[in-house]
Amino acid sequence: MQKTENFVEMILNDYNSFMEIHSKNSDIDISEGDFTRVSLENMDFSNVDFSGSTFQEANLVNIDFTDCDLSSVDFSRAVLTECNFSGSILNGTNFNYATVSYCNFSDSDMAGCNLSEANLTDSDFSTSENLESCRFDESTVWPDSEKLPEDFDCTYNYDLSSLREDEENVSENY
Repeated sequence: MQKTENFVEMILNDYNSFMEIHSKNSDIDISEGDFTRVSLENMDFSNVDFSGSTFQEANLVNIDFTDCDLSSVDFSRAVLTECNFSGSILNGTNFNYATVSYCNFSDSDMAGCNLSEANLTDSDFSTSENLESCRFDESTVWPDSEKLPEDFDCTYNYDLSSLREDEENVSENY
């Protein structure tokens, strides 16, 4: 069985060898791989386990992440263009400050994603699951409403009243 470091090295330096293994093995584990600041284009990573990996500040164009485990992956400050995340698990994935353009999130599980200050322009979240449990802020740039789930409210609401109640409770305990 290949180690994560070997797969990372193969992807970065000999993608054809990786694809040869990928075509014969549907159970590839590249969890906790380090892809910081890489530029990748036109690659198929469908059904790969990338859980816990980092793609910080990476530039990813036309990458197929279909049916991947991307739990707790760090895409902070990355630029993702025309990537396919269909059917992927994105629980706890970090897209802080990322630019995510023309990406497909159909049937992906977004529970716990952090989308704070992300630019999600023209990406399709219309059939993604658990988008309502994502974290986002007033700086998150959302796609048009037809590319969001029907009942999803992307309006950021900073609730000062609950914050004041918490402060009052803390004050009363001292």
